[in-house]
Parts: sequence; structure tokens; C-alpha cells
Amino acid sequence: MRELRVKPQPGWTGKLPPAVAAFVNNKKGMAGLVILLTLVLFSILAPMLSDYNPNRRAGKPHVQPGYEHVLGTTRMGKDVFTQLAYGGRVSLAVGFGAGIAAAAIGLAVGISAGYFGGRVDDVLTFFVNVILVLPGLPLIIVIATMVEQASPTVIGLVLAATGWGWSARTIRTQTLSLRTREFVLSAELMGEKKWRIVLVEIFPNMLSFFMGGFVLGTIAAILAEAALEFIGLGDPNAVTWGTMLFWAQSNLALQSGAWWEIWPPCIAIMLTGAALVLVNFAVDEITNPQLKVGRKIGLIRKFLKRRGRSADVF
Repeated sequence: MRELRVKPQPGWTGKLPPAVAAFVNNKKGMAGLVILLTLVLFSILAPMLSDYNPNRRAGKPHVQPGYEHVLGTTRMGKDVFTQLAYGGRVSLAVGFGAGIAAAAIGLAVGISAGYFGGRVDDVLTFFVNVILVLPGLPLIIVIATMVEQASPTVIGLVLAATGWGWSARTIRTQTLSLRTREFVLSAELMGEKKWRIVLVEIFPNMLSFFMGGFVLGTIAAILAEAALEFIGLGDPNAVTWGTMLFWAQSNLALQSGAWWEIWPPCIAIMLTGAALVLVNFAVDEITNPQLKVGRKIGLIRKFLKRRGRSADVF
């Protein structure tokens, strides 16, 4: 049993709903959730973690990390730890906001196009195709040029409005295959209302696609927001992880050896992306049991091979 990694279920998780218990028992999902919660709490509790103002001078220029300034100071004398904590508020809000909005739009459009079909499908598919060929980053650059400086809110709205195309197309394809399944046909024969069939019969099967769209949308939004602010198209007065990189590059932090200006926002962005991917892996395994079965079959094959047994049955 140990070789096949079959573990007994802990007792206290038996009291939880099945989906929650499966997520709690998934190491990758819990690791991603812990990292995400740590980053969110770190940003929310910023005023309690630092007495400095992120927009004001807190010490001498380019002070190395130490007791007084945990992550050092910038060339302007601003505390890097304080900027990292406050910057996470805006960067995470833009990323999660744009990710949730893009995933929700993609879910609504994809299910509607796939389930209702006909003219509804033709119209929605037309808009999906338009969105897919509409480049998000150049559009934000054009808007930033028109308004001189694009705020994080403007960047988030544009990313949400242009980032739901692939999610909608994937969900539409999956809905087309589901609407001919027995449980959907049975619900229609029983006279269930269409909105109830969509919410109760089809939506639960789209959870992994929704999470996938949310994760990819959030990562893309955080990276796009950081990239746009890094090249100077965002609002330089806003404190975000992207503007931290912009000012570090403008103040020649790398050339002067001030690595502590560059690495903290980079690591924060990488940790956010890695945590979201881990959560997505866990949701995939829970909502798509075939993935888990495939891994178990590999373990069973190795188990039988070590004992000289044939595994051709698989």
C-alpha cells in the first residue's frame, strides 16, 4: 500500500464537504493556498508591519538591508520593505480583479454559446473571434498614450475586457459535448428550466476550466501590469511591484549594486504565479479524476514490474 501511495484519509477531513476535503488533502493545492494567503495578508497588514510611508523618504539613499531597513532603501531613500507590502495591495488587486472578471465573462459566454447554439452561438462566437485577435498589450499602450498615464485600474479593466477569449472558446467546446450527455437530456425531458440546467448540471463540470481561466488571467494581468509600468506606461506615482521595478531601473539600481531594489518585487511576482499554478493543479486533479487515475496507473505498472508481473492489462 505504501508503494502505491495509498494513504488513509485523516479523520477530521471526513467532516468536510468532499471537494473541500479533497483540496485539503492535496499537498500542491494547500502549498499554493498558503503562499497566496501569506502574500495577501502581508499586503493587507502593511500599515501594521511598517511605520514608514511608502511614498516618503525613510532613510539615506541605497542603504543595504539591515536591522533598521529590513530590505534596504531605494536611491530616493524610500523603504523597500514598506513599498513591497503596499505595492502588493495594488498588484494583487489588479491581478485578481482582472483574472476573476475575465474568467467570469469567458464562462458566461462559453456556456451560453455552447448550450443555446444557433444564432446565439453565431453572435457570441463572432465576438470571441474578435477578442482573440485583439492584442491586449498594444491596446493598453494606445490608451496609455491617449491618457498620458494609465492607472492600475485602467490596466486591469483593459486586461479583463481582452483576456476572456481563450477561456470562452474552451468552455464552449466542452459545453457542446456536455449538452448531448444523458444527465442533461434527462433534465430537459423532466422539464427543468434552462437556467437551472446551466447552473446545476453544466456549471459544476466547468469548475476546472473556470479555475484555469482565472489562474491564467491573473498571472497574465500581474505580469502585464508589471511590464507596462516597468517600461514607464503606468502611473509612476502609484506604489506597485511594477513601479518598484520601474524606479529601480530608472535609478540604475543594478549598475550601482543595489540588488535589494530589484529582487523583492521579482520574487513576489514569481511566488504569486507559482502559487496560482499549484492551486490550479489541485483543482484539475479534483475536478478531473482521470488525471489522478493516470498517475495511479503509472505507480501500479512500476509495482507490478518490480514483482515480475505483466502490466499489459493497462
